Amino acid sequence: MNKIIIQFLFFLLLLPTNILAKTLQGKVIHVADGDTITILTPQKEQIKIRLAAIDCPESGQAYGKKAKKFTSSMVYGKLVKVKPVTKDRYGRTVGMVFVNSSNLSKQIISNGYGWVFRKYCKWRFCDDWLRLEETARDRGIGLWRDRNAIPPWEWRKAKRNEGSNKKNNVVGGLGIYHGNARSKSLHGYGCKYYNCKNCTVVFQSVSDAVNTGYHPHNECVK
Repeated sequence: MNKIIIQFLFFLLLLPTNILAKTLQGKVIHVADGDTITILTPQKEQIKIRLAAIDCPESGQAYGKKAKKFTSSMVYGKLVKVKPVTKDRYGRTVGMVFVNSSNLSKQIISNGYGWVFRKYCKWRFCDDWLRLEETARDRGIGLWRDRNAIPPWEWRKAKRNEGSNKKNNVVGGLGIYHGNARSKSLHGYGCKYYNCKNCTVVFQSVSDAVNTGYHPHNECVK
């Protein structure tokens, strides 16, 4: 048994039982964005797949188009296997996609075109993927060329709350703040410290941060 097959079988053992649903197979006929593809099965059924465990930049974000281009280069026109995990609220199949025995989500993270989706990545291998994400960030590859890269889930939330956040005077205009868990300083989007190593606490307003003991950084929040 070759090394790739052994690694694949080991990966399956790490997954919860609900991911071990019927494997899908099909040719990738469309790439909507970095983490969404459509396959055509041998039965001529088109199935939209949302890649599990990761989140890529939205089309309106910086590097959204480049993330889509990377995913296309990996799978467009190729035969892939999909291990379904669940269905999302849009009716898409959420699953792990494999091309030539390589996990597409992992490749996207390794090459710096997506984030590990913290909210949904709960398997044991997620810690390894977080380390791959950190390595890509340290190397400054892919979207990490932008040191102020905003995770898509924050970007989407900011867009939803854009109207109510207009009163927040934030450098860069988005009502999302990052707090430095060590220094307790608060940074707005566009600040050079926005994605600092310890900037892991997210706030929707200055008042929320101040009430929690954080103080606005004089270069980042007016």
